[in-house]
Amino acid sequence: MGANNDHTDTRVENNQNSVHILVVDDAKDVRESIREAIQYAGYACWVASSGDEALKFLEEKRVDLVISDIKMPGIDGFELTEIVKKKYDTDVIIITGYGRDFQYEEAIEKGASEFILKPIRLQELIVRLKRVLRERALIAQRRRMEHQLRKLTITDDLTKLYNMRHLYYQLQLEMDRALRYKAPLSLLLLDVDGFKGYNDAYGHLEGDKVLIKLSEVIRECLRKSDTAYRYGGDEFLVVLPEAKGKEARNVAERIRVRFPAAYSNDSSNGSIDATVSVGVAEFHPGENLSEFIKRADQTMYEAKNRGGNQSLIAQG
Repeated sequence: MGANNDHTDTRVENNQNSVHILVVDDAKDVRESIREAIQYAGYACWVASSGDEALKFLEEKRVDLVISDIKMPGIDGFELTEIVKKKYDTDVIIITGYGRDFQYEEAIEKGASEFILKPIRLQELIVRLKRVLRERALIAQRRRMEHQLRKLTITDDLTKLYNMRHLYYQLQLEMDRALRYKAPLSLLLLDVDGFKGYNDAYGHLEGDKVLIKLSEVIRECLRKSDTAYRYGGDEFLVVLPEAKGKEARNVAERIRVRFPAAYSNDSSNGSIDATVSVGVAEFHPGENLSEFIKRADQTMYEAKNRGGNQSLIAQG
């Protein structure tokens, strides 16, 4: 694209951030006058002479806003708008000199954010452009806030793993998927051995360090498809899709072996010996969520009763 002078990257930093605008019009004098006005207003702007050229450009560069004429050779402005809104996170302003042929409602229905008639008053165009960009920024901010809020509602404050609220939802999804595709699914239920003693002897701050370090070790031992949760107190639960019992036991052993060394290396109190017991359960078609978790939980307690610092697979 660099060989075409119409695509010269004249990136201009806005007061808040760099906004990238693409003007699409088959009339060179129109697109150049719009580009000049947009650059003068402080935005980076490129131009394209057709819808096809615009789509090629969008494949290569990020664009926040497309300003497009309707009547152009090849892909017209309405077709371009529909494609852009479907494939890219980009707003569109439609411009046209055929106000009798095209209506505001039609442009909005195609996905455009604004509809402006020619001849264009450049000052008015910039005002409307700024309004579209303000709305775009507000929507982006709202999405970030919603994402952060959702993250806060499903994440444990201390360990940054998922919390129990998210566990039940996600585990049911994985169980349904395992049934549908006849795929294996396993759980790990981990508990810190003698955790109450840590809190009584060294205080809750030291106990929190134990939980934080265990959550870090768990994350390090998992695949991207696995998920980990703080199940409550000093208990953690790990969901392992596409994993049979023996494969899940291998994961449990990696966590169990790595945890004591990782914690002792970080701990200011070298006298603390932190270990975990792990119950492993493979999903059985026909059992419900509570039964699945209960088998892993009972197996974990059996590991504790045998002296702790070990992992066991649920029988049956």
